[in-house]
Amino acid sequence: MDSRRGKPLTPEVKKLTVSVKHYFDQTKIDPYEPSVNRTAVALGIGVATVKRILADYNRDPSLLDEPGKKRGRPAFAVSISYLEAVRKYIRTADSEGRHITLADLQKLIKEEYGDESFHKTTLARALNRWGFEFGKGIRSQHLKEKDHVVAARRRYLREKRDNRVDESNTATQRPEVYLDESYVNKNHSNDFTWYFGEDGPWIQKPTGKGERLIILNAITSSGWVPGAKLVFKSTRKTGDYHGQMNWELFKKWFTEMLLPNIPKGSLIIMDNAPYHNILSKHSPPSPLSSKKKIIEWLEQNNVSCRNDCLKPELVEVVKKMAPEPIYAVDELAADHGHKVLRTPPYHPELQPIETCWGVVKNHIAKHCDFTMQNLIKQLDGGFKKVTKETCTKIIKKIKEIEDDFWTSDIKRDAQ
Repeated sequence: MDSRRGKPLTPEVKKLTVSVKHYFDQTKIDPYEPSVNRTAVALGIGVATVKRILADYNRDPSLLDEPGKKRGRPAFAVSISYLEAVRKYIRTADSEGRHITLADLQKLIKEEYGDESFHKTTLARALNRWGFEFGKGIRSQHLKEKDHVVAARRRYLREKRDNRVDESNTATQRPEVYLDESYVNKNHSNDFTWYFGEDGPWIQKPTGKGERLIILNAITSSGWVPGAKLVFKSTRKTGDYHGQMNWELFKKWFTEMLLPNIPKGSLIIMDNAPYHNILSKHSPPSPLSSKKKIIEWLEQNNVSCRNDCLKPELVEVVKKMAPEPIYAVDELAADHGHKVLRTPPYHPELQPIETCWGVVKNHIAKHCDFTMQNLIKQLDGGFKKVTKETCTKIIKKIKEIEDDFWTSDIKRDAQ
């Protein structure tokens, strides 16, 4: 049997260990060696593990049927891929007046995704980051979405619905363009494979994720935007891929590779990545602006302030009277006759290109040989998997999700 160091033991392995130990107890050899040591050598596991299994068996034989617990520290983050299922569960349970706990959500994620590697506190932090809050309901405490998230979603959906020609089809007044950035690692592959039990898996997967490629692209209902694909190698081995992106790089791609290749008068839909939200020089100051810039803006708008005012006081004045911020990318788009629309925070299910990334990465995972040369080759193959028909179906599905949000939010607001 192969070594299982670092992996939880299955009930079958535990029962086999007990059987082998009992066999060696009855079989004496010369020179004498303890049966525990012989069992450990025969099965390729540690002596301490054999002793722990036997101790559980002697205490209660039924303990052998319990699956092994994962060892080590729990994960420090909860994957955002669980967000859609979590949101649906919370909204449904809340509308039915059911009490929602972290234990309920942990159970949901375990049943849906088989993941139980994180602590409840980690899940609580993720929920807060995703726009949920824990507060008093009518009769008890419950989880609900934060007001600013609901308001942002409503504004977004209103813009999308106003862009439709009618409710009967997916035709739009402005062509809709969805853009996004993603990444893929050299060692991106499927973790599971079929193999003969006695032989064990022969596939040797390298440790670590390997080198990383950053990808930028955009889609319409006709498929990938021609000439908009940008792929480059990351110079960072750790951290979020967003750290490899910046405004100058995004601006160059946006102006040179995207804008010339999309239909006239498009509605460009993107998320709220930091480099998407760089303020224009014409934008009102933000709390992060210098005190000098805030004073200059107030003076330009004929607002007088005392000389002894502190910056926090000036920020309060700006918040009360300043209009919405103006973003540099919005101005670039407007100069070419387009309009930018941002998805509400933490709503990947409203971005159809996210599904396209999944198609591309699944193709790469199936054909991975852990080399950068093959990764680049398979990346092209993955992009070819996303056709016009693929994008049309995904965007149609997104429209259904938008309609569901629109109607369910109205029902919840009336309660």
